[in-house]
Amino acid sequence: MLAEYGEPLEIETVDYPEPEPDQVVVETEACGVCRSDWHAWQGDWGWVGAQAQPGQVLGHEPAGVVAAVGEDVETLAEGDRVTVPFHLADGSCRHCQTGRANVCETVVPLGFTSIAPGAFAEAFPVREADFNCVKLPDDVEFAEMAGLGCRFMTAYHALADRADLRPGDRVAVHGCGGVGLSAIHIASALGAHPIAVDVREDKLERARELGATDTVNAAEADNPASEVKALADGGADVSIDALGIAETCRNSIGSLGKRGHHVQVGLTTGEEGGEVSLPVDAMTMQEIDFHGSFGMPLVRYEELFRLIAAGTLEPSKIIGERLSLEELPKTLAAMDDYGTIGIPVVTEF
Repeated sequence: MLAEYGEPLEIETVDYPEPEPDQVVVETEACGVCRSDWHAWQGDWGWVGAQAQPGQVLGHEPAGVVAAVGEDVETLAEGDRVTVPFHLADGSCRHCQTGRANVCETVVPLGFTSIAPGAFAEAFPVREADFNCVKLPDDVEFAEMAGLGCRFMTAYHALADRADLRPGDRVAVHGCGGVGLSAIHIASALGAHPIAVDVREDKLERARELGATDTVNAAEADNPASEVKALADGGADVSIDALGIAETCRNSIGSLGKRGHHVQVGLTTGEEGGEVSLPVDAMTMQEIDFHGSFGMPLVRYEELFRLIAAGTLEPSKIIGERLSLEELPKTLAAMDDYGTIGIPVVTEF
């Protein structure tokens, strides 16, 4: 539980959730530890109305088992294995009804508000469960599916949908945390040529293992964007800011060739406060597109599961350390210096 911003999370005993009529209660089997949890711990995102308050139970990358079912729920039963996207939708707005539930008019972010306590807990409730719960295939491990609540599915939507990735595209990924490494793996699996950019050599090594054809150590490069351009024969076709600081955003745009696509996945820190200056004249003259990308529409899970079943995508390759709930505060603090590799997952509650 979030006690105070920047102070270690505390383990508290709270009441076991009871489902409202539209809800289910999910017992957590695994939950990823995401940089968004770090942002919540730092008190970020008040500028977009998403600042978690002290007392909040964090955790938004869950996979688990339905343990209790509200009286109005029709498609779920106790024992169902599910994942839950972090952007809990209402199922009825115009965006939900047209397959874009990730930008629901009344989206509630799991683990960031008191009406949606998160999954760093033995159990948590899910609003509009018939709409928001995604049943998992029987043969997948819960820990491997945790990233499907946020980082892995976010990277897939960013590349496949927002950037309209094509085989052969040159893709620069700026920031090789969990979502960045997911993007590296997905881009490679879909036939593109990913170029990984990060300041840590151990993360670049992991990126190479996941399919990066080239890497740029931004801590050693005079101009990381220029180095990407040289590796990409004049500029990347697609570039992703997977971190969310001003430097990586501008480097991502600077990495692109003409008519390139920048995809903004990382949300900003308190230093930027949601605002980053951009080279708009150069973007205009080169017809560079800027795409925001937030989570993934629920209708896209079916395709994601097909690619996983076929072995094209392997979320298990992105998993980092597995830890207990008691180890969570230390892991979260390591993100101060980008000290985690891949997606750490809490598997012991």
